[in-house]
Formats: sequence, C-alpha cells, structure tokens
Amino acid sequence: MAKLTGLQIQKLLPKTNCKECGSNTCLAFAMKLAAQKAELSECPYASDEAKQILGAASEPPVKKIQIGTDKAFSLGDETVLYRHEKTFVNQTAMAINVNDTDAAADIDKTLRSIKEYELDRVGELLSIDAVCVTCKSGNAATFAALCKKAYEVTGRPLVINSTDVAQLTAAAEAVKGSRSILASATPETAETLVKVAAGNGHALAVTAPDLNALTALTAKIKDAGFNDLILQYQTGSLSELFQTNSIARRAALKDSFKPLGYPTLHIVPKSSMLEESVVAVNEISKYGGVCVLPSFDPAQLVPMMSLRQNMYTDPQKPIQVEPKLYEIGEPTKDSPVFVTTNFSLTYFIVSGEIENSGLNAWLVIPECEGMSVLTAWAAGKFSGAAIAKFCKSIDLDNKVTTREIVIPGYVAQISGELQECMPGWKVVVGAQEASDMESWVKAVYSKYL
Repeated sequence: MAKLTGLQIQKLLPKTNCKECGSNTCLAFAMKLAAQKAELSECPYASDEAKQILGAASEPPVKKIQIGTDKAFSLGDETVLYRHEKTFVNQTAMAINVNDTDAAADIDKTLRSIKEYELDRVGELLSIDAVCVTCKSGNAATFAALCKKAYEVTGRPLVINSTDVAQLTAAAEAVKGSRSILASATPETAETLVKVAAGNGHALAVTAPDLNALTALTAKIKDAGFNDLILQYQTGSLSELFQTNSIARRAALKDSFKPLGYPTLHIVPKSSMLEESVVAVNEISKYGGVCVLPSFDPAQLVPMMSLRQNMYTDPQKPIQVEPKLYEIGEPTKDSPVFVTTNFSLTYFIVSGEIENSGLNAWLVIPECEGMSVLTAWAAGKFSGAAIAKFCKSIDLDNKVTTREIVIPGYVAQISGELQECMPGWKVVVGAQEASDMESWVKAVYSKYL
C-alpha cells in the first residue's frame, strides 16, 4: 500500500477534535500517523473502515516482536534512524552462546553465570537477555536436552541455533511455549520451519545469501500468514554488515519496505575479544535486534552493557534520580552535607566518591531536570536561591545540626548567593572533579573519618 499523507488520513478520522488521542485536532493526529509517530489505536472513535485502511499503513516500520515469557523482552517497533529524532525504543538484546559439545562443567558454569549476572549502572540493573544454544554435535536429542536445560536453569528465552530441520524441530518442541527464536530458516527449509515455529510458539529467524533473496523469503512467509520473523543477514565482513544493517533500516523506515521491516539477529563468530567486541558495538549502535556473544566474559560485557544503556536512553530525557536528601553511609545529625544535581551519573559518581573516602555524610539532591552541574547552573536550575529553596522544602535545618554545606567546585560563583539565602550556614567550595573528591574529603573533613 502506498504511504498515505496526513490529509488523506485525516479524511478517514472522525473529525471531532476530541483531544482524547493527545493531539489538539484530528489533523494533528493524522500528521503523527503519517509520520509513524502514533498508532491508530490511540483514537477511541476510529471507524472499522479507518482501521481496515489505516491499520497496515500506520504499523511501525519495524515490526514489534516479543521474545520470552517470564524474562520477556521486545524487539523492533522502531520509527527513527537516529536516536535524537525521537529515541530508540527496544534495546539490542544481549545473548551468550553455549555449544552442545562443550564440557558439561563448562556449560553448567556458563548457565549459572548468565542467570546470576547483574550490572548495577546509574541505578539500573542490567542483565543478559537470552541464551544461544548451538548444535555442533549433530545429535538432535543431545541438542534438545541442552536447550531444555538452558531454559530451565536460566529462565531466559533461547536462540536455538542449527542448520538442520530435525535438530531445530526437536529443540523447539523441548522448549515449547518459551517464545524463543529458531535460527534459522532458509528458502529451502522455511515452509517446514514456519510450521514448527507456529506450532511451538516461537519466533523464526530467516536467512538467505543476499537481501533480494531474503526479502522474497520474508514476503512469502508473511503472505502465508506467519509474521513473527527476525532477519539474519549473511555478510562477509564488518563493513558489509554495517552497510547491510543501515540499508535495511533505511528501506524499512524511509521507503516503508515491509519485507525488511523486522528486527535482526547476529551471532558473533569466535575470535579475539577485540574483534568480537567491535562486531558487538556495531550491532548495538547500528540497529541490532539480538546480538549473541560467543562466550561469557564480564570484562567484555561491562562496556557492551554500558554502551547499550547509553544508546537507548532518551537523549531528550536524561536519566535522573529522585530529588531528596540521601544518606551516604550512616550519617548522624552533625555529619557533613554535600549538594549536587539529580543527573543520575553525577549522583552515583559523587555519592560513590564520598563513600570511598570513608565519610558518612548527607547528600542534598535538588530538582535540576536531570542536568549535569554546569548545564543546570547555566540553565538557572542550580542556583543559590534554587538550592536554598529546596533545602527549606526538605526541612534540612531540623534534620541536621551541622551548618556547613559543600557545593561543587565548578559552581563556586553561587556560594555568595547561597550564603545569603541560607542564613546561619557556611558554604564550602568543594572539589571540581569527582575524582578529586576522596583526596579533598581527607584534607578538609579528616576529623569525620
């Protein structure tokens, strides 16, 4: 179906301007639908005719697919090429591979590590999303048994990886209902594996030698009535993978080319940690749906998880912590008082440095709309008057007996204003860099250590 304009879509809407969809007029809502920044379901009065005509036209250009049950995650549902345009929605799922020929002890260790792994970064717990089980034994029973074990031990959905129909069928039945991914169907095996995936409640990864063959395959499968598809590109180099990811996403978003409008799967081949990491970085930053790392290595996972978190944070809505008075350690009423902004990264770095110094202290976090210290100061959100007003709102005078408050060194210029706005308090200019906080604390507040 040709892409409809906002005016064409508006003719199919009720034209009541009820505002219940969140837009001021039906025309404004139609423009959002045309730009694929809204869904028709948001209009409570859309007619059956509008739903029939606009349903397909208003679908997200990259189909949303849910993987897993208890530890579920979503793929696709993306509407932009660049995160600053709106934001990316469903982050790249990270999976770890195990082979059915690995030593039993190694398999057990890897599965336990996957289940227990958590990375606490700026207040968010990051974990591994899925397990990839690869058949190298050639034995369908062995492969299916490991798939069942991996699912039961970790509780994560699987990427069931094999080129053999019988092996994939046995494994799919062993973890029926887990909403895992069968990887992968080819033009020769697709007809059979579609039935296997549908019958056991799984998504199906499809692959072909080139994009032309792949698009023909996805269109054929969709026309047959199965649409829980994931694309697995066959590329010969990192540059080709980068290019293919970009071409497919652009075709889906800009040209509304439905045969490429699906999330992707990439299994990173075993090599050096550097080469593996570069490929994984490409997947995270260039539209990857599921990225499978060849082994479990926390040293590799930390930068990958951190990059993913940064990529999928809304750039227009910085991560922030709740504005309030925080306890660092076990402070008493006469413990020192520090102040900084509610940007999550700033809070966790500053609180961590204070804690590392061995100091028990209070940390005042006023509302700064998630901005960093200098940005908040420049925007007028971190001024002496604003800090004093917040301290009054939390009744700081009655919660502590100390009358010294430490401000970040980079905003020393607000010390005079803060002093005037907080009578009886002494404003202390602290370290400029958070990395200098520990040495500054030991030099200035050694009596509290």
